[in-house]
Amino acid sequence: MAALPTADVARPSRGGRPRDPSRDGVIRAAILRLLADVGYGALTMDAVAAEAGVGKATIYRRWRTKQDLVVDTISDLNRDEAHSPDTGSLEGDLREIMHALVGVVNGPTGAATLSLLSTVPRHPALAEAFKNGPLAVWQQSFEQVWTNAEARGEVRPEFRTSVAAETISALLVQRWLLTGRTVDVAYADEVLDTVVLPLVRDQA
Repeated sequence: MAALPTADVARPSRGGRPRDPSRDGVIRAAILRLLADVGYGALTMDAVAAEAGVGKATIYRRWRTKQDLVVDTISDLNRDEAHSPDTGSLEGDLREIMHALVGVVNGPTGAATLSLLSTVPRHPALAEAFKNGPLAVWQQSFEQVWTNAEARGEVRPEFRTSVAAETISALLVQRWLLTGRTVDVAYADEVLDTVVLPLVRDQA
């Protein structure tokens, strides 16, 4: 994922009674399924309620509009999947983080993201949610990987902003978005072993 600056996301205000956090996971999973199936244009608040098996009031207590609903959902994408591994070596850390990316693109989040991409340029709030949500989360994960690698003497400080560093996720994302070919752990390992690690060692 592209490296972008992090920022705090201002969540949309929601009126009504306090939300029941126990239902959040079910509702967000329903939103992702519907986004993947019908896209942003055809998504409705009522459809989310039906898909999640909750009352309409449960949805409207959380979000006032469809845009609020989708922005809030995007803002939380990948927060559970993206983490900063510390295996003791840069190779181990990169392998783990690339495997995590494979899981994301092949899961509900990846399917919903593909469906949303054509919509995002026409909706600045969605674009901002992607920037400050999943893209920022992955940047934070990679930043910590580089910090750990620098402390171990595996890379120079300037490597984190180099073109070589961009290749780590670029080939996976390109295949996922543009070619329709399989993005799996075997492909991630091939990219790491034949492209990324040689570049890292060349610039260490």
